[in-house]
Amino acid sequence: MNVLIIEDEKPSARRLQRMLASIQVQAEVMLHSVEESITWFKNNEHPDLIFLDIQLSDGLSFEIFETIDIQSAVIFTTAYDEYALQAFKLNSIDYLLKPIDADELEKAVKKYQDRVPKQQAVTIDFNDIKKLLVNPIDREYKKRFSVKVGQHLKLINIEDIECFYSENKGTYVYTTEGRSYLLDTTLELLENELEPQTFFRINRKFFVNINAIKDMVSYTNSRLQIKLNSYKDDEVIVARERVKDFKAWLE
Repeated sequence: MNVLIIEDEKPSARRLQRMLASIQVQAEVMLHSVEESITWFKNNEHPDLIFLDIQLSDGLSFEIFETIDIQSAVIFTTAYDEYALQAFKLNSIDYLLKPIDADELEKAVKKYQDRVPKQQAVTIDFNDIKKLLVNPIDREYKKRFSVKVGQHLKLINIEDIECFYSENKGTYVYTTEGRSYLLDTTLELLENELEPQTFFRINRKFFVNINAIKDMVSYTNSRLQIKLNSYKDDEVIVARERVKDFKAWLE
């Protein structure tokens, strides 16, 4: 299997390369920009599978596909919650949310390998997906959630939510009143439903509301600890791979 990594952050590219090697998948070539990728594709045989970061240092990686007719299968990698990840899942082999989890990476590769013998074409409508990326303002986001409380349904307005978190395979909403409610959804599905200027996924377990952040403190391994107004049930830590994007989101 001929595998290519397109990722502008070289440490992240090397980490993904090592993770692939651990499951016996070799990715010898790593590209780091739109311009570099276009040049490479013009002069080399296209790979079977591409791990494609969406935001590169010199633009969106979709610009590569506007110049080069690429038939390779694609697994998207992204740290940006405002991107329509569900659209990627429908139009590609899979997507991986950074920081990339080893088990999810292995599942995505297996999904590709299972598809290959069946010769199923992978059709990606890059224009439609790009439209979702560059015009997020046109999208509608959730304004309230309904939760079950005994035999009753309770409505929770989005401005009354401090955070969303996962625990024991359940997804919960935590309110400004200091109460948690079980939701009939997943954090992955929330990716498309939450307004990205207000909510940020700081790690695999938490979305936080920018209006609920009381304090931020440096934490071990270049991470950040978030103090929310009311939530104190667990440590709220920004993953090291997300700190840079989190700081940009704050501004």
